[in-house]
Amino acid sequence: MASNDAKGKGPLQASLVNPTPQTSMTDVPTNRSDPLTGSVSRGTSNNDPNPCSTSNSRKSHQNLKLVALVLAVYLGLGTVCFYLLEPQMTGHKTNEIIDAVYFCIVTMATVGYGDIVPNSVLSKLFVCVFAFAGMALVALGLTKAVDYFLKKQADLLINALHMDQNASEAKYEKNYKGVKYKCLVVIIIILMLMIAGTAVLATVEKLDLIDAFYCVSVTVTTLGYGDKSFKTERGRIFAVFWILTSTIFVAQFLCYITELHVQRGQRELVKQVLSQKITSKDLEAADLDKDKSVEPAEFILDRLKKMEKISEDDIADIKEEFRKRDVNKSNTLTESDLPQSTQAEN
Repeated sequence: MASNDAKGKGPLQASLVNPTPQTSMTDVPTNRSDPLTGSVSRGTSNNDPNPCSTSNSRKSHQNLKLVALVLAVYLGLGTVCFYLLEPQMTGHKTNEIIDAVYFCIVTMATVGYGDIVPNSVLSKLFVCVFAFAGMALVALGLTKAVDYFLKKQADLLINALHMDQNASEAKYEKNYKGVKYKCLVVIIIILMLMIAGTAVLATVEKLDLIDAFYCVSVTVTTLGYGDKSFKTERGRIFAVFWILTSTIFVAQFLCYITELHVQRGQRELVKQVLSQKITSKDLEAADLDKDKSVEPAEFILDRLKKMEKISEDDIADIKEEFRKRDVNKSNTLTESDLPQSTQAEN
């Protein structure tokens, strides 16, 4: 009977159902972790590596390499072009190559000291293109950061489905503490960078401590008023690495702060959903096929929706994808539904 009911369910639901005898509405287990582990982690140990997590980690490394490659090309081309345009730039100059790299970094980091500026039509037009390209690079970095957040939350969700409630909360707590630790490390690094920048400005650029700290602050926050900046050759060599490093770590700090906020909110929501008592109204809402019993798949979908991990639109999209892949319209996916090329590979 259970197998017949499973065949009558929707595609998504039927694929998640654990073929065990149905229970009545009054016999639904009070331990809300059982349906989840019974249908999702069936035959899978909690100690087994998560293939999805491994795949996401690999993609994150690929994204990081992509951003680093684009950044290197951007700075390399910019340095060559500004070196060639050096006669058309005005301001406090030192060495042509150092000034070119320094101008690229200052422009990309949106510091914009104003100590070197374009002074011809060609150089001004190229600066415009270079600046907008830098904005596109920042947008690429933000996109990869958003992808990282989404994949991280997906990993947490998958791990939660493979564990009971206590283990799931412990996993969230471990990840939350891990991000807090990373945030603390980044704060310490930023403080060390600020101390190093202040020391160089005071010793190499001969600024007093207040002006040096002021210049460091407006640089790290990318304000770049321009009244204080790096003027010497040695100072600009240091600034090339220091400004780029400071900008990256400040951006990393903001990412971790955002991740902490998101994880805190999701952790509270998951704890609230998993710990709340089940009422008859909850059972009726979770009973999608109205057969007076809630199966594991129905329970999972109901909990995911309450955790705001999935929406009705997401479910509709998945069902639509299933219908497209169900070539023989059997309401199940088998090898006969696979493309011929895939079958040949198998």
